[in-house]
Amino acid sequence: MIDVPVPGAESLRLEHLVADFNGTLAVDGSLLPGVADRLRVLADRLAIHVVTADTFGLAARALHGLPLRLTVLADGPHAVAKQRYAQNLGAQHCAAIGNGRNDELLLATVKLGIAVIQGEGAALRSLLKAEVLAPDIGTALDLLLHPTRLSATLRR
Repeated sequence: MIDVPVPGAESLRLEHLVADFNGTLAVDGSLLPGVADRLRVLADRLAIHVVTADTFGLAARALHGLPLRLTVLADGPHAVAKQRYAQNLGAQHCAAIGNGRNDELLLATVKLGIAVIQGEGAALRSLLKAEVLAPDIGTALDLLLHPTRLSATLRR
């Protein structure tokens, strides 16, 4: 669990991280540098869930051996499926990281939505639903590893 005190607002009590794969943890199906190490450390504090359409079919191989749960979504409305996934976990105790249009509802539903802009770009609709914008996945994960950074960003 990660507790994030937010001056002037309700504190965050996070138990889960829900992350997209392509465009978020990976680009072109390959895990980005530093992601695996950060996820290993975060797994001691949060249950990590990767929920993806797995565009390139490489998520299982890229994430093999990491302490997380991988869910590959079936065809259908992926945005709704990601939102329901977080709701089933208890969205009020979830952080989520994403970049794509199908992450919009997820980022809007969880207690802490973090959007990233990397090599794949980011959907404007998702950026507007996120609470925090990070320039890359390393920075986004570091916000969770160092919660006082979030306190400074989210203070009112």
